[in-house]
Amino acid sequence: MRRLMLLRHAKTENDAPSGRDHDRRLDNRGRLDAAEIGGWIGRHPPFPDSVLVSSAVRANQTWEIVWEAMEDLAPPPQVEFLPELYGADPSQLLQVVHAAAAADPKALMLVGHNPGMHELALMLAGSGDAAERKELGHNLPTSGLAIFDFAVDDWSDVAFGRGRLIRFVSPRLLRAQGC
Repeated sequence: MRRLMLLRHAKTENDAPSGRDHDRRLDNRGRLDAAEIGGWIGRHPPFPDSVLVSSAVRANQTWEIVWEAMEDLAPPPQVEFLPELYGADPSQLLQVVHAAAAADPKALMLVGHNPGMHELALMLAGSGDAAERKELGHNLPTSGLAIFDFAVDDWSDVAFGRGRLIRFVSPRLLRAQGC
């Protein structure tokens, strides 16, 4: 069994001082939302053994805040910052997942961007809770987290349509549920 956690970066400023999209930083709401989703992850093991983070500033900041919110509750994962996650499409993201076979974590988290992360989540979801699949179908919002289980022993066997959506959460959904 392998668990894949797809986390979209938190809410950002509209423009970076440099003018480069890659350099956009989290805004105040983004910082609060990242801490909220990090706290949720910290209360809902299993935790990621390995985290692959886009090289974009907003993804890096999201992971730092998420980890700060959960670090007292979870063992530290291996973390790697990958430029190829920035702007990646679902096929490229799946290649990154397959490459995780070398380290072979039981639970892997990607911290990245839409539209690729949302499209990947939709393409992976072969089963799971119907209501959560429907909600995920609308959007993978900022700080949104989609968790999938795969009945495989190797990351290279993860494929579109073979994931079971275990949970889809976002700060907005958590607030609506009173969590």
